[in-house]
Amino acid sequence: MKRRALLWSAACLALASCHAGMATAGPGTERSGPMPADQRQDAPDLVGDSLDGRPLRLADHRGKVVVLNAWASWCGPCRAEAPALRAAREHLTAKGVRFIGLDADSDPAAGRAFQREHRLGYPSFRDPSGRQMLRFPKGTVPPGVPFTVVIDTRGRIAAVHAGTITEREVRDLALPLTRS
Repeated sequence: MKRRALLWSAACLALASCHAGMATAGPGTERSGPMPADQRQDAPDLVGDSLDGRPLRLADHRGKVVVLNAWASWCGPCRAEAPALRAAREHLTAKGVRFIGLDADSDPAAGRAFQREHRLGYPSFRDPSGRQMLRFPKGTVPPGVPFTVVIDTRGRIAAVHAGTITEREVRDLALPLTRS
């Protein structure tokens, strides 16, 4: 009985950090949606290893629009949005948009399996401790996954979407930035 209670507590804790459609973590703690150009903050230069062990650096994509999606394999809403992200990548890559993931899994094998299963086709940072997420300016990204950040060609945060994102929403946030 005690073990069952511990497992239930662990499952609830895991789901608490995985939110679906949550726009904010509290009053005024983060913004969701497009940001006016004069209010954009610099995105942090995320540096680390990808799930396949290769070095990955966000700044290497400067000059391109980048869609950065934070996810975890155990997150139901992350699984639900994966086909939309794959479809958006297939349509937007020709426009110069780059996609990068930010995997919150503690087990890299689970993250790699998630990428294979959903045929994402883009690299993901390993971020089991959340250190990469914490590098974003305070209040710009939500505390749980999934969330999506769109970074403009100058390396600034142009849009944030908390919760599950659709292909249409990715296109609507990223396409206007390819024309500026």
